[in-house]
Amino acid sequence: MPQEFLPFALPEIGDAEIAEVVDTLKSGWVTTGPKTKRFEEDFTAFLGDPALASLAVNSATAGLHLALEALGIGPGDEVITTTHTFTATAEVVRYLGADVKLVDIDPATLNIDPAAVEAAITPRTKALMPVHYAGLAADMPALLDIARRHGLKVVEDAAHALPTTCGGQLVGTLGSDATVFSFYANKTITTGEGGMLVTRDPELARRARVMRLHGMSRDAFDRFTAKVPSWYYEIVAPGFKYNLTDIAAALGIHQLRRARAFQQRRVQLAALYDEALRGLPVLLPPRPAAGDLHAWHLYVLRLADGAPIARDRLIEALYADGIGCSVHYIPLHLQPYWRDRYGLQPAQFPHSQHAFAHMLSLPLYTRMTDADVLRVAASVRRALGG
Repeated sequence: MPQEFLPFALPEIGDAEIAEVVDTLKSGWVTTGPKTKRFEEDFTAFLGDPALASLAVNSATAGLHLALEALGIGPGDEVITTTHTFTATAEVVRYLGADVKLVDIDPATLNIDPAAVEAAITPRTKALMPVHYAGLAADMPALLDIARRHGLKVVEDAAHALPTTCGGQLVGTLGSDATVFSFYANKTITTGEGGMLVTRDPELARRARVMRLHGMSRDAFDRFTAKVPSWYYEIVAPGFKYNLTDIAAALGIHQLRRARAFQQRRVQLAALYDEALRGLPVLLPPRPAAGDLHAWHLYVLRLADGAPIARDRLIEALYADGIGCSVHYIPLHLQPYWRDRYGLQPAQFPHSQHAFAHMLSLPLYTRMTDADVLRVAASVRRALGG
């Protein structure tokens, strides 16, 4: 009998999350309100630095946009980021009329290459946007040093990186201007859709709060819960509609409490993959530095040069065995918009191009059993003739 299809990703939603959502629905306050404020406070507490401000938003894309807008990025400016990312990282730069400068990755870590970053800096460069690919921290000491020496802002795309550490510190508490996390459905914790912008800069936080909800001087929660008449507000800027709802925050409150347990289970699943795939013509995912945490959002396998089948054929074989998988990512330099706007060629990004041609992401999520991992590994082994 055919085995049941094993999807690429599934969220783990428990009774506590469901009860909190039901409580929210019964409360009558379903948009941004007390649950969102609680989630923000809990997130700052989770990161362990009371100097941080955490602002809940409806997507990580929104958070990245707000951070760059608050930093004053605009027409004539350049922002450097990796070609090996989802388009959201780069598109927010174009929202502001600035230009994107894409650079290659380190072939060992698949993270943005600091040397390529430094080589790409021009007088127009105003900011760097590193991505912590798959949940492994980028080389933030090197990147922050480059930013300091060149007077650049740093916004971390930490969509994959909760809870990732770098040099023993949680991503979100490093020396960047802002860090943005994602709570999309397949991320390490989820609110369905959602994200969190984290910063130590009070002016950045103030601007992002205003721009998060139409450029209003006061948000709805403040106005509608005040003890005295407080209907008056002012529009101080042409803002956006980027607020997180209390329904989503209700999920986040309990998902956050489980974040460390989720990460520990992901570590176990990744280790099981490593053992089951050892000896095959593949490159296993890179490990974190000693003492650091990898969030293991993704388990990215790369076929070795000379493997008996190509990447696309391996994906087809896995699907034939009822196993979902994906590719992270089709690099931006291959996407028509970015390719054509900036005249990009694969030869400019040899490491990203090579990785893309050989990589696939295997299922990795906390609802998987050990048997699920072994089933995936057995399918890979069969396809590779192992």
